[in-house]
Amino acid sequence: MEQPEIGPGAATRVRTVANWINLSTPLGLLVATAGRCRLRRGPRGLWLAEGYRLGFPIAGAFTVGSVVITPGRFADLAVRLPRLLAHEERHATQWCAWLGLPMLPVYLVAMAWSWLRTGDRAAANAFEVHAGLADGGYRPGSHRQGSRR
Repeated sequence: MEQPEIGPGAATRVRTVANWINLSTPLGLLVATAGRCRLRRGPRGLWLAEGYRLGFPIAGAFTVGSVVITPGRFADLAVRLPRLLAHEERHATQWCAWLGLPMLPVYLVAMAWSWLRTGDRAAANAFEVHAGLADGGYRPGSHRQGSRR
C-alpha cells in the first residue's frame, strides 16, 4: 500500500505544533517580548516580530522556533531580500528537526566553525547553507583569502 504524501499545509501544521511542544516557539515569543517587538501572525504558521531592540544577535532577521524577529520592518526587508521569509521559514523547520532547544548550541557551533574556516559566520554554517545563503542575504562562497574549502 502506497503512503500518502504530506502536503505543504500538513507539514506546516506539524512544524507549528512541534515548535510549540519543543518550547522553541515560546522561547522565540519570550525573546521578541524582551526585545519589545510588535508581534503579528505571519504566513505558514510563522510569527513576525518587528522592532527588536536588543543588540544581540546582530542580524537583519533571525528565527527562534516559528518566530521570525527583525530590528526593522519586514516590508523594508522584503524590498531588499524578497526571499528572506522563505529562508527564515527553513530555519523554523530546522528548529523542528532539531527538537527545539538543542538547535541553539548546535547552531552556535556551526557558526563558530564557519567563522574559523571562512571568516564569515554563514558561508560554511550548515544551517545557513541549507536555508539558502542568497535567500538570507548572504554571499555564497565568501571565504577567507587562501583558506581551503
